[in-house]
Amino acid sequence: MVENRVAPPYRWSVNVEPPIAATDFVECVTPLLQAKDAPGLHALLCERWTADQIVGLLSSDDKDARKLAGLALSMVGGSCCLPALTTALRDPDPMVNQMAEHALWSIWFRLGEAEAAKLLCQGAQALSRRDFPEAVHFFEASIRRDPSFAEPYNQRAIAHYLSDRFEDSIRDCQRAIRRMPDHFGAWAGMGHCHAHLGQISQAIECYQKSLSINPHSECLRQALAEMKSH
Repeated sequence: MVENRVAPPYRWSVNVEPPIAATDFVECVTPLLQAKDAPGLHALLCERWTADQIVGLLSSDDKDARKLAGLALSMVGGSCCLPALTTALRDPDPMVNQMAEHALWSIWFRLGEAEAAKLLCQGAQALSRRDFPEAVHFFEASIRRDPSFAEPYNQRAIAHYLSDRFEDSIRDCQRAIRRMPDHFGAWAGMGHCHAHLGQISQAIECYQKSLSINPHSECLRQALAEMKSH
């Protein structure tokens, strides 16, 4: 489960900043990671680099720098990071993929208006307790607060799916995707719902779309293979 923490505003460069040396970034960040000093790492990222500089590391030849850039963006990234992180999902190194995926989920959870993001986190906590009515209550409150916020729809879709309300879940997945077209989680969730409803061709289409965005998902690849075997 992604840590649903709302990060403080992060500075984005107005002018073109010099690129970060990959080795310097790795050397600076690694000791704080080894010490498990998340506040210290967050402070370092905010004080030393702009987020667009960190995004630049996602295309570095140094896989450690790419991996740590993904981790850093999970803490300080915003909507402007999403295209580069989505591209990083196709990185040949599976750990870079995992860090990019984690960063995307983290950013998706904090893209809404502050109160909406807080309500979303409360709903996610209720969902983790499998208190589905309470979770839906918070997700709906989040949606009312910020109807353009994609993630509350996706999380409500999960609550509906776990309550065997597959058609309601599909509708919420579609709402999330309209707001966040590359939301591989919503595409996968919609595929699962179609599979439960016996709608094989629709499930395959959704799984293929999710995998086209996030091709390293082995469990989804297995689900697709199962659907194709029917």
